[in-house]
Amino acid sequence: MLRAGSTVTCIACKNLLPSRMGVKFRVPLQKLHLLSRAIHHRYSSNNNQQRPPHCSAARHYTSLSRLPMRPHKSRSGGHGYQQHRSFWVARLAARLLKLRYILLGSAVGGGYTAKKTYDEWKDMFPDMSQYTWIVPDFVWELSENIDLDKLASALPQLKEIAKLLPDMQKIGENFTFLKSLLSTESTGESTLRVADVPPTSAARSDSSDKQFKKSSDKEKIDQLQEELLRTQLKYQRMLERLEKENKELRKVVLQKDDKGIHQRNVKKSLIDMYSEVLDILSYYDSNYNTQDHLPRVVVVGDQSAGKTSVLEMIAQARIFPRGSGEMMTRSPVKVTLSEGPHHVAMFKDSTREFDLGKEEDLAALRHEIELRMRKSVKEGQTVSPETISLSVKGPGIQRMVLVDLPGVISTVTSGMAADTKETIFGISKAYMQNPNAIILCIQDGSVDAERSIVTDLVSQMDPQGKRTIFVLTKVDLAEKNLASPSRIQQIVEGKLFPMKALGYFAVVTGKGSSNESIDSIKDYEEDFFQNSRLLRDGMLKAHQVTTKNLSLAVSDCFWKMVRESVEQQADAFKASRFNLETEWKNNYPRLRELDRNELYEKAKNEILDEVISLSQVTPKHWESILQKKLWERVSTHVIENIYLPAAQTMNSGTFNTTVDIKLKQWTDKQLPHKALEVAWETLQEEFARFMAEYKGKDQDDIFDKLKEAVKDESIKRHKWNERAMDSLRVIQHNALEDRSITDKPQWDAAIQFMEETLQSRLKDTDSIISDMVGPDWKQRWLSWTNRTPEQHIRNETKNELERLLKLHEDHTAYLANDEVTTVRKNLEARGVEVDPVLIKDTWHQLFRRHFLQKALLHCNLCRRGFYYYQRHFVDSELECNDVVLFWRIQRMLAITANTLRQQLTNTEVRRLEKNVKEVLEDFGEDTEKKAQLITGRRVQLAEDLKKVREIQEKLEAFIEALHKEK
Repeated sequence: MLRAGSTVTCIACKNLLPSRMGVKFRVPLQKLHLLSRAIHHRYSSNNNQQRPPHCSAARHYTSLSRLPMRPHKSRSGGHGYQQHRSFWVARLAARLLKLRYILLGSAVGGGYTAKKTYDEWKDMFPDMSQYTWIVPDFVWELSENIDLDKLASALPQLKEIAKLLPDMQKIGENFTFLKSLLSTESTGESTLRVADVPPTSAARSDSSDKQFKKSSDKEKIDQLQEELLRTQLKYQRMLERLEKENKELRKVVLQKDDKGIHQRNVKKSLIDMYSEVLDILSYYDSNYNTQDHLPRVVVVGDQSAGKTSVLEMIAQARIFPRGSGEMMTRSPVKVTLSEGPHHVAMFKDSTREFDLGKEEDLAALRHEIELRMRKSVKEGQTVSPETISLSVKGPGIQRMVLVDLPGVISTVTSGMAADTKETIFGISKAYMQNPNAIILCIQDGSVDAERSIVTDLVSQMDPQGKRTIFVLTKVDLAEKNLASPSRIQQIVEGKLFPMKALGYFAVVTGKGSSNESIDSIKDYEEDFFQNSRLLRDGMLKAHQVTTKNLSLAVSDCFWKMVRESVEQQADAFKASRFNLETEWKNNYPRLRELDRNELYEKAKNEILDEVISLSQVTPKHWESILQKKLWERVSTHVIENIYLPAAQTMNSGTFNTTVDIKLKQWTDKQLPHKALEVAWETLQEEFARFMAEYKGKDQDDIFDKLKEAVKDESIKRHKWNERAMDSLRVIQHNALEDRSITDKPQWDAAIQFMEETLQSRLKDTDSIISDMVGPDWKQRWLSWTNRTPEQHIRNETKNELERLLKLHEDHTAYLANDEVTTVRKNLEARGVEVDPVLIKDTWHQLFRRHFLQKALLHCNLCRRGFYYYQRHFVDSELECNDVVLFWRIQRMLAITANTLRQQLTNTEVRRLEKNVKEVLEDFGEDTEKKAQLITGRRVQLAEDLKKVREIQEKLEAFIEALHKEK
């Protein structure tokens, strides 16, 4: 068959090429097969005039069968010649059909060969799909900034370019033809050689070939492994170089803000938007079981396992405080990583930016974090659940949100709170129980795996390992200390621990020195893994090592989890919002939805309006109130300590002397202080009165506690001007020294003031005596009430003392001891046992009433005494020195009230307004204080509504931006 095929191919070459290409083509005789040479000689000889008989077998097995045989040429030109001329058209058609099959077969074979060659070349190139992130994002986004349609229209058409290219189909046909010639020759020669070899030698050669293949396979495997390592190192260096160039390029691109190139703002703000949602959720206390299930990366591990170091490598800065063996992470720290032109850090509640490229800013940042941690820890505790929110931006940083938790401990040491271990477990579980939280489990590779605590905790929270990434730190120490390196392989393959994980990573975070920079740690980590036998022997795979690969894997996992869960969370908050709005409409249909801050601002404005209204009080109103209250405060002292003792004197000179002395003592010691107390109390009462009047309009009861607290705190902080007391003392002393009544109206006013005062005192005294002795006979008969035994004794004592007063109307204010004894014996004679103290007490009230009655009679007589006063009571039995005393008191009250009113309106009201503003500002900054003073279901419902709306809106905005980024 091979011989027949070769023969036919030779004939085809001879018949096809000269006729189609117009070129004489002779295949060298030495290149042809032996059988082909014979056929070639027979058909190409000019001397042979007779056609040989055709081989039917060759015509049956070849695909190029039915070749037209050359007719036998007859010497005569008879019938045979005519027949030859009649069939030349048929022969030509047969040859054209034969040519069609040849071209079709050549095209198919050439196409298959080209495709196979292309696939081989394609397999030789490494898979670069995993390194698409190296190319800057703005390259992929050039379509948004460059009009590709215009650019394409400016380029030449593909048809014009195709004309310039060679005819690949013809090249393929020729290539296939030549390949068939070579394969035919080699196949024939190998067949002949095999036919000549004896069977025994062939068997030996087969066995030797198998042994050679086995040895060569091992050598090839070793060579491939070495070549693979060299290739990995080569690409690793290439990637590092590209990363550096990419970082600089990103920094330049991010700093440009013209021509729409600043597209990274969308991505930079994307993680910031997500972080804002997490910050709001951290303060959201849900009453509708809408839990926070948004993803974040939770970094957990044993104490001193290297959690903080791993996070610093991801953030590319040494931002956390460090200590040798002691607990440094005392509260959760939420770190939002994002990309930016400058490497900076900033707290959520601060505007200061820390330049992470400067060592002094790094030291200040670490100090600030430590201060915030210690401040968040309550007294008697070691750790705190309060979260510190920090954002870090820089070129090339992977976008994600990480939460660094306090390290898990096994034993509570001295200096720690007794519940520190349980508190840390509770904080860790609270973050890990989120079904969408990515758990970054950090395990110290330099210690025995059996000493780990965190792995059991993680396996409890995520038994299937669907959201856990295991990180083995300090691999350099582990390789140095462990006798069996395969133990590290068992750890990173998940065969040593009972926990499961999505991925396993091995990293090196430095040599243990706190002074190492991030760049030096990266260089050390790269050198270690390049020279480590763990990677060289295949115990670790290249994608499982370095913090760079870890950062990429965590970021990819984080955003995958975000895309899968964020819309579900948005729907949950949407349902919660509907429930809250329905409750508000049913319970508070006519009220606006004001949260605590808005209600506080409303109450603040109302309080300030009420304080300002104090300045609108008229001077007359102030003075009348002050004068009335001041007299109520000092009237008892004036009557009991000044007027009554002076009235017991025998003449007017002694009366005036006693009054002057008493007034001077009173002015120096008590009167100014009493006056300021009255003024301060009056200011408070007026302030409270305005608040009560405002409340009567449209006041909300929800502000009552706040207003009362503001009023009390403002009064507590307010202090009257100390110099006002000294000036007031001088004014009062000068007013009391004046005795000159200038006109009759002033005299009549003093008489009226004295009469009103005495009548008020007499009324009070009668009431006291009535309470002492009980109901009289009329009240007993009409009200059916009886006296108590004590009242009966007092009544008998009163009757006995009244008889004494009738006998001695000018009796002094005090009873003598013999008079007390006489009264007691008289009462005992009637069967009434009386104590001397009770007798004196009863006498005081009875004498007081007797004195007031006499004073009122004298006051009526002095109504006509102004004329005698002007003559200084010369040649007159009427003496009205007590009227002059009351005039002096009345004038002092008026002058004091005027002075206090001026101080109030000019100084104290403004100071009170300032104090109220300060108190309101202080309360406004104190969230806990506002929560205590503005409470109720209405407030809580409005707070929940505001937060749920804010969360839902930010989630929807984030989802929209997330879809745009896709």
